[in-house]
Amino acid sequence: MLPGENGDVDRTEKEEETTDSEQYLEVLPEEVKDEREKAQFYLATWQRAQADLENYRRRVQQDRNEALSMASGAILTKLLGAVDDLDRAFARPSSEMRKKEWVDGARLSFQKLKTALESEGLNPIDALGKPFDPRYHEAIMRRSGDDGIVLEELRKGYTLNGRVLRPSMVVVGAAEDGDSEEHQ
Repeated sequence: MLPGENGDVDRTEKEEETTDSEQYLEVLPEEVKDEREKAQFYLATWQRAQADLENYRRRVQQDRNEALSMASGAILTKLLGAVDDLDRAFARPSSEMRKKEWVDGARLSFQKLKTALESEGLNPIDALGKPFDPRYHEAIMRRSGDDGIVLEELRKGYTLNGRVLRPSMVVVGAAEDGDSEEHQ
């Protein structure tokens, strides 16, 4: 017999192949569904890991900026004493000093220093005539005057990038007619 002459044998093989294919096709959607679920799980896990990495990078950058700001603040705090001294010296120079030409040069240099400090985010706190604010002012005396208004600034305060570096030392007005100067 030649192959294919026996029709019964070929049909049985074809039927078996068809049955195997049908069974495979029945199992295939379940496997595809399982693989799709795995892929979605892996995608969600990857997305969470990616978001965690971004958050970590943002936190590290924020911590780095904060550390830099604190270091700048520490250095500037040390310089503020000298700035205060120079400010007082140029505010009321003696009559003899006013005649010296080098004083004008020193005053210009001091102005450049103040401009450089301001460009780094150091700004003086405007206190005189303003309502007392404990976030920006440190009251060291009370004197009769407008209640709660800063009457005198004894030491200038500064902010660095919006944060108080040093509060202003101030004299605050009191409406009561007690002692003219009362220490708190």
